[in-house]
Amino acid sequence: MDAFTDEPFKGNPAAVCLLHKQYEDRILQSIAAEKNLSETAFLYCLGKTSLKESKAFSLRWFTPKVEVPLCGHATLATAAILFYDIKISAEEVTFETKSGKLTTRKDKNGILLNFPTYEVTLITPNQDLLKAIGIADFEKVAYAKEARKLLIHLRDEEVLRSLKPNFELMRSTSTKEDVKGVIVTSIGNAPYDFVSRYFAPWIGINEDPVTGAAHTVLAPYWSKILGKREMLAYQASQRGGRIIVRLHSDSRVDLIGNAVIVLKGELYLRENSAYTSPDAR
Repeated sequence: MDAFTDEPFKGNPAAVCLLHKQYEDRILQSIAAEKNLSETAFLYCLGKTSLKESKAFSLRWFTPKVEVPLCGHATLATAAILFYDIKISAEEVTFETKSGKLTTRKDKNGILLNFPTYEVTLITPNQDLLKAIGIADFEKVAYAKEARKLLIHLRDEEVLRSLKPNFELMRSTSTKEDVKGVIVTSIGNAPYDFVSRYFAPWIGINEDPVTGAAHTVLAPYWSKILGKREMLAYQASQRGGRIIVRLHSDSRVDLIGNAVIVLKGELYLRENSAYTSPDAR
């Protein structure tokens, strides 16, 4: 699935595996490494109803190297499969995840994901990390402790777009904060309210094309600056993608976007090992 886009080969690709039984974590991690996308989502139906009649699911996300607690684009991709391909009967579904219960439903602008938000605290940045990213000048640097993300606010969108980080140097730089991802952001040119890029070499993703989880930090940050509750965001990766963000007063945010199917198939696991065929698809 290509998420946060209406066009194939744009947005952020995610693999979505529909599980018919529970598997050990090592197997899920091996599948994610085999797919080698920024995230592979694993969906398992909760309850005894059929997949088409279900509205509650377990959802987990793995990068090629680790499991992550939250992923926006792979959740959007999963919801698109349920609503548009399987054509489930429910208009809204709930995912049980490591970040709690997440709901998603159809919206006039695409698929709506309801996620928690994360506030930031201003910090004095690590100069070695800034140098590794290629940043010499900035407006502010802040840290979202719960999300373990660093936010760097630049003054110029063109500088943001031209960054060419040294990812090996980023990985080897020690910081006081526990950083698992870096959001670089600036105010956007019309029609966008703000733009961003996201780097996470620590978890096997040098640059993520479009990152829903980053917008759980970006939405409250830019809302305070712009005085707006609803904004149009653009992630300026090579593939690029658009996200509508709608902030609520209960520390939640709606992330709205579309997704398209580019490949369907079956994943076969060996019968004579812990990998059982063809229960995972």
